Amino acid sequence: MGSRQQGGRRGRGGSGEGRQQSAGTRRGGAPRAENGKKAAPGQGRALRSAGARSKAGNAAGGRPAGGRTAGMYIEGRRAAAEALRTGFSVKRALVAEGEDRDAVLSKLVTDVHAAGIPVLCVPRAELDGLSSHGAHQGIALEVGAFPYAELADVIANAGEGPALVVVLDHVTDAGNFGAIVRSAEVVGAAGVVIASKRAAEVTVATHKTSAGAVMHLPIARVPNIARALEELKGAGFWTVGASEHAEGVCWDAPLSGRIALVMGSEGDGLSRLVLETCDDLTKLPQHGKTESLNVAQAATALCYEWLRQNSR
Repeated sequence: MGSRQQGGRRGRGGSGEGRQQSAGTRRGGAPRAENGKKAAPGQGRALRSAGARSKAGNAAGGRPAGGRTAGMYIEGRRAAAEALRTGFSVKRALVAEGEDRDAVLSKLVTDVHAAGIPVLCVPRAELDGLSSHGAHQGIALEVGAFPYAELADVIANAGEGPALVVVLDHVTDAGNFGAIVRSAEVVGAAGVVIASKRAAEVTVATHKTSAGAVMHLPIARVPNIARALEELKGAGFWTVGASEHAEGVCWDAPLSGRIALVMGSEGDGLSRLVLETCDDLTKLPQHGKTESLNVAQAATALCYEWLRQNSR
């Protein structure tokens, strides 16, 4: 792609090459573009046998005192099935009592047993208590600490050609974070970069809202977003920040090739230093009266614009 001055504050040449390190950076504000079925034979037995084992487990201290659970959980049937499919490390499964007539859940519990994972039947209220959205669908998997990647892992995953890395400048809402990870994974991004402090991290809510995408995409935590952008530049990425103060819209922005798409926080948008570190700024076109999209919606739209430009 030839050098061009479109949709942003300065043009660029190639896919991350010939970057112009102009000092004429534009300071902009936050990107407001944010913020039953009959059981199959044998399936009912899976839940009933799990219930029998749970009594022994509870007597032996299998469930924490007071009926409360501790740890990190993946909740919901789709996320649980994805964890099993990908071989994600699971300590045990908590299943709601009295769900043995649910063929889908019973089949999932059979798969859990087949994977050698202990199953504990608990009152539905206990799952309600650990659920982030009350949408556990009768199952939660207890897992260990999330295995975050290094920035170098994300860069290595990008390979040598066109690639997308989504960088989040202190996005704090777990729902937004999970939705962004899901969109990034769907379009084929190489990874997501987040701040190690004052930012949403991978939790029960993230597993749920990302529909299990966090298990397929490297997520790197870094102490300094601006410094991470400089490292991405060194790996041939053109850093593009989403800001309502951009001069042009994403349809005209050079988003082909190796792009690090930077999204700001829900309240403050891009921080000053991150804004100054970005090579370019862009925004979504807008014709209605609503002030803006939220960060997850905006990130999805921009991820797909990157995909469109790289599919030509």
